[in-house]
Parts: sequence; C-alpha cells; structure tokens
Amino acid sequence: MANTGKPAPVPPTDRVRSVLRAHLCAGARLCLGYSGGLDSTVLLHMLTALRGPMDFRLHAVHVHHGLSPRADEWQRHCEAVCRTWDIPLRVEKVAVCRQGKGIEAAARAARYAVYARQAADFIVLAHQLDDQAETVLLNLLRGSGVRGLAAMPVSRPLAADAPLNLLRPLLGTGRDELESYARRHYLTWIEDESNLDTGLARNHLRREVMPVLRGPFPEYRQAVARAAAHMAECSELLDDLARLDGGPPEADGSLDLSRLSGLTPARAANLLRYHLRQSGLNAPSEAALADLLRQLAGAAEDRVTQWRQGDAVMRVWRGRLHTIGRVADEDGRRVWRGEDELEFAGGRLLFVRVTGQGLSRDRLAGRLVTLRRRQGGERLQTDASRPRRALKKMLQESGIPPWERSRLPLLFVDDELAWVAQVGTDTAFQAQARQPGLIIEWQPPTPRP
Repeated sequence: MANTGKPAPVPPTDRVRSVLRAHLCAGARLCLGYSGGLDSTVLLHMLTALRGPMDFRLHAVHVHHGLSPRADEWQRHCEAVCRTWDIPLRVEKVAVCRQGKGIEAAARAARYAVYARQAADFIVLAHQLDDQAETVLLNLLRGSGVRGLAAMPVSRPLAADAPLNLLRPLLGTGRDELESYARRHYLTWIEDESNLDTGLARNHLRREVMPVLRGPFPEYRQAVARAAAHMAECSELLDDLARLDGGPPEADGSLDLSRLSGLTPARAANLLRYHLRQSGLNAPSEAALADLLRQLAGAAEDRVTQWRQGDAVMRVWRGRLHTIGRVADEDGRRVWRGEDELEFAGGRLLFVRVTGQGLSRDRLAGRLVTLRRRQGGERLQTDASRPRRALKKMLQESGIPPWERSRLPLLFVDDELAWVAQVGTDTAFQAQARQPGLIIEWQPPTPRP
C-alpha cells in the first residue's frame, strides 16, 4: 500500500489521556458535567476507565433545567448509567431565568452557577471538535473580535474569582469519532429534541451549513480549530500589551486614566477593553467603547463621574476609573453576638481576639453591639491628643472613594460610636496594655458585578 505521508490518527482515548496528563496532578478531583448525551456519555466512559491508572477522583453532576418534557427521564437515565459504572452523581435542579438572555445563554448561566458550587479541582466538559468549529463560525458571523474567534480553550479558570478550572479533553475529537466509539462500546445515550430546532442559530449552522462545507473542505473542522488557536495566541499577546500599557496593577483594580491618554486609539481601546474584562464586565460594542473613551477623556479629576453598565457602575475619581459591582442596599442593623465572622453591606467582617490593642472587650461586655451604616452627624476621636471630629470630614481626608464611604460598617456599643472601618477605634473604647482586645478586619465587596 502506498504511503500517503499522513500520520496515523490518534485514538480518542489517547487524546483524552494526553490532555489529562498535561493538566492533572495526582489525586486531582474531577467533576464531569453529564447531560446524558452522546458526547458526555463517551467522555464519562473514558474517564471511568482512566481514573484508576491516572490516579484521579471522579464524580458527575447532572443539571436538570426543566426545559424539556423529558427532563425527568434524562435524570433517571443519568442516574442508571452512573450506578452501573460506580460514579457518584449529583443532580441539581435549576430554574432558568432569562432576564433578557436567549434561552441557550440563560440555561448556560444556570449550569455554570451549579459548576461553581462543586467540590472539585476541574469541571470537565464534553465540548468537541464540531462544537469548536461551530463556535468560531458563529462568533465570526456575529462580528466578534480576536477573543471571540479564539473560541473555547482546552482549559481556563471557571471564573476570575473561582478556584475551579474548566477542562475540555475532547476538543480535538470529532462527533463522528465519538459515535464510532459509542457503538464500539455499546453505549446508550439520550437525544435532546431541542437539537432539531433549526430556529436556533447553532442548530441551523450544524444541520444546514456544516454539511455543505464538508464537501469541498473535508478537513474544515481541523482548519477552523487551527485558526482559533492562532486567534487565542493573538488574544494573549493583546492582553500582554494591555498589561504593559496599564502599568502596575492597583490593589483596588482601578485604572489610571493618564495611561489611556498617551496611547494610540487602538491601544487605548485594547487597554480599556482589558480593564473592563478584568473587572468582570463584558466588553461593550465597538461604538459604545469608543464613546466611553471619549467621555473618559473629558472626565474631571476632582469630582465623581459615573456610567452604568448592567448592574455595575463605572466611576472616575481622582483620575482613576473604578468599576464597582452592585451591592444590595442594607439599611438595617446587624447585631454582633461574638461571632468570628459577620457579613455586612456586601462585605465581611473578621473579629480577631488579641491582647492590648484594638477594641476593649471589657467595654463591650454586657452591652448591645451593633453594626450600622452612616446616617450623618457621627463624630469620632481616634487620638486622645486631638478633639472629637466629624466622621464626614475624617472620611474626606482619608482618601477613601466617596461611594465606598457609605458602605463602611460602623460599630456602635449601645448608641455610642466605637469603631469605623478603615478609620479606627474611638479612644473611649481602645484596649489598654494587657487588656483583652478585639481587632476587626473589614473585607469590602469585590469590585465585580
């Protein structure tokens, strides 16, 4: 037989094993998002065989969206398969809330909220080569930029503030290979009837467009995946450029606007887009981004200027752009009963028992200790050599941004102001040498929506 010069195809299980070796440490905890469909069934079968030799722990989670009349049947199927293969399974029922999203996006948001709660190191998803090609083409047709055309990476953090990572070991494997594997191993799976709805953009692309491409371009999926890898590399380079242009990061996540003014329009847009993404926001449209850049250029440094994007607020103060997520209003009081931690105003307070510093625990004993927010007119004396002063004036001098001042927790003993976060303890309540004391650490809300 003539040598075609093409390398022998790599079996799907070997591809999965290679991805796992590149990302897992011994004893890693894997949680498979298991729908019961073809792709996740094949991946679950592969992982079941590999968990012993590769020394990882495996369980699965099935998200019951309740969108199909067969959802309960799908749940029972997944439970039966996992019992047979001795895989621990969690079933999570969710309510899909659209809130302006399409049904697919809303269901995805519900799933990912479930994934974020799993006790695992990796959430393993069964996206495969056809999914990748569809995603690239959909994003291209929507006019996405480099980041959108990079499509799905093999691995990424689930969220910026989550310890979990997503892992997609099947991205190099096509749907036809998975079907062959399933038949060879006599696997059974469920078919989601919504996949037949060509009114959904992805299904239309999959059923009407992709088969046409396969004729003249039999390896179009691999070619599109390679293009996505090139776009991912470009996206990383743009992020590197944004970090250089933005300078050393600030602890509060704010952006020095003087950094924007010295850049070309393209680099300024790249930096602002990167900053918004790091703040947990989706980048606005090209026109909206250009408009925001114009407004930022004219923002006054000595007063607060703000814009809204969804639930988040962007504020300019003292020449810096701050992005603040929505914090639920809280005008009530919280009573402190000796807890080590207490949530308040979207943040958290930690109470550490010490000796000879902080609040005097003796002064708190037997009295009502409450946490409140500013109402106006409060006064505080943090230094015995200086007079009692208006809290409003002290906060203005502290350099704390105006919008954060209203969130600061104030601790009252009965009706006496004893402590203010980021300001200090009133002299009347300060612990003396060798007295039992209390240090309070205020962890404000994260600057994410």
